[in-house]
Amino acid sequence: MDILKILVFVIFGVFLYGIESLGDDGLLVFDYYKETCPFVEDIIRRQVEIAVLKDPRMAASLLRLHFHDCFVMGCDASILLDSNDEMRGGPGWQVLLGRKDSLKASFDGANKYIPSPNSSLETLIANFHEQGLDVYDLVALSGSHTIGKARCLSFRQRAYQTSPEEEYDRYERYNTYRRVLRSICPETGQDQRVAPLDFRTPARFDNHYFLNILEGKALLGSDNVLITQDHEGEITRQVWSYASDQTLFFASFVKSIVKMGNINVLTANLGEVRTNCRFTNH
Repeated sequence: MDILKILVFVIFGVFLYGIESLGDDGLLVFDYYKETCPFVEDIIRRQVEIAVLKDPRMAASLLRLHFHDCFVMGCDASILLDSNDEMRGGPGWQVLLGRKDSLKASFDGANKYIPSPNSSLETLIANFHEQGLDVYDLVALSGSHTIGKARCLSFRQRAYQTSPEEEYDRYERYNTYRRVLRSICPETGQDQRVAPLDFRTPARFDNHYFLNILEGKALLGSDNVLITQDHEGEITRQVWSYASDQTLFFASFVKSIVKMGNINVLTANLGEVRTNCRFTNH
């Protein structure tokens, strides 16, 4: 059993203990477990800290889990995976509690609503807009790619296909980076090999993602298009702002992730606490 499964198991056990006798009025509140399980946040925060210390990639996994839940089935009980404390150097934020898991699982929804690593800018904007998020949210939340790793399968197209915007590469900035990616990811096979999303500070949450984009060193094609396909310049200006001001990026990220956390919230009888995270209870 890997560390993420262990962490989810611990958190799930706390959920069941806390919800068993809970009178649920359907509201999200900061102290949702105050009466039934007053130490739940301390328990989960501690387990998150231990998990991230053992494997820095866990921080990225938790953010990705939260993102996928919000886009596909509504932000469910896994929202507690967002620690109130800073995670790997990043910002902290308070989380309203009381969410439930969806009453249905949606594999088709996952394929439809989760942007692929090779999405065009137009597709990304449309995906986020469908969830009530705007372009500013898209750019701010994309900054989470400053931490974590991606599989070869996700960045192979980025490594071997040259976009029209990169054809003229006088200073070799694109080709040099592409050679690094090719050394990690061959044209065929080795799909599970990984590369850091941010080669500068791969285990730290900071604003280097935006510096990477400006230098043509975004790992995923869906990151690169924020600059190469921004013909109006609005996104490029936002990227420059975050690249030059980490405090501004952190504030924007917190605002957008809280906004994302309130997508299609399920409470009371609209949801359930699953006995198996992969399946509904019935």
